[in-house]
Amino acid sequence: MTKAVAVLMGGRSVEREVSLVTGRAVARGLEDAGYRVMRLEVGRDIVESITALAPRPDVVFNALHGRFGEDGTVQGLLDLLGIPYTHSGVLASALAMNKAMAKRLFAEVGLPIAEGLVAERDRIDGPAPMDPPFVVKPVAEGSSIGVRIVAKGENRPSLREADFQHGDSVLVERFVPGRELTVAVMGDRALGVTEIRPRKGFYDYRAKYTEGVADHVVPAQIHPHAYDEAMRIGLEAHRALGCRGVSRADLRYDDTEGEPGRLILLEVNTQPGMTPLSLVPEQAAHAGIAFPALVAWIVEEARCDT
Repeated sequence: MTKAVAVLMGGRSVEREVSLVTGRAVARGLEDAGYRVMRLEVGRDIVESITALAPRPDVVFNALHGRFGEDGTVQGLLDLLGIPYTHSGVLASALAMNKAMAKRLFAEVGLPIAEGLVAERDRIDGPAPMDPPFVVKPVAEGSSIGVRIVAKGENRPSLREADFQHGDSVLVERFVPGRELTVAVMGDRALGVTEIRPRKGFYDYRAKYTEGVADHVVPAQIHPHAYDEAMRIGLEAHRALGCRGVSRADLRYDDTEGEPGRLILLEVNTQPGMTPLSLVPEQAAHAGIAFPALVAWIVEEARCDT
């Protein structure tokens, strides 16, 4: 009998609109693959909406992004309800969402990370947390929301009130020059390496979700040794966090002194976007995996934490 899949989308995070685009694309892909699909758009009523599902779905495809969707909270609810769900479980989701904790884990297993520190709100308008250039980002947000680059020679390199709009702590990291790379991982294999080339500025929220603002080069045109190493880092980061299903590792590639350059792991996204501009479907297509086959594979890997 064909599986019934509830596609969970929307949510209450600042990434709600992106989640809706992902969810609608996933729903269409699953219907093309032959599944019975239930579209479940939620907001603050997320608990009531899931517990009221009737008929009870065989699987929940978690297409939520951001807080309360990919930070382990919904995953825990679905575990309690006994409904298998896609992507990573509670622990991996919570670790990956908290960039500071993820960095500690990556360092523990020997993966290359940028120098960094966690700064609290009481550092506002104080001395610069480190010598510029550096990057300020929320500890637990995605899609480059709230990210600010402090350039060398900037007149005011201190932290600002606006840096803390998403929490009382921020992650401050040494800026890594060079190129932006990403690696999609599907189960036990890395699919490939994409170079992202923003046409202006850095790869921010607008560049990620606005057509024509950034170019994707698949596969990335980098030194073969660096390409293989990026694939290894993406897969090892996936394993270190305990991810399952699909994830995406974001890296910087410093080739300013020639190739092969230096790779730095920035973060892992346990629920990467599935929008028309998203990177994982693009890499899957390059690897010969059509979108309906990709989302079907994700559904077949769904389960609860044991």
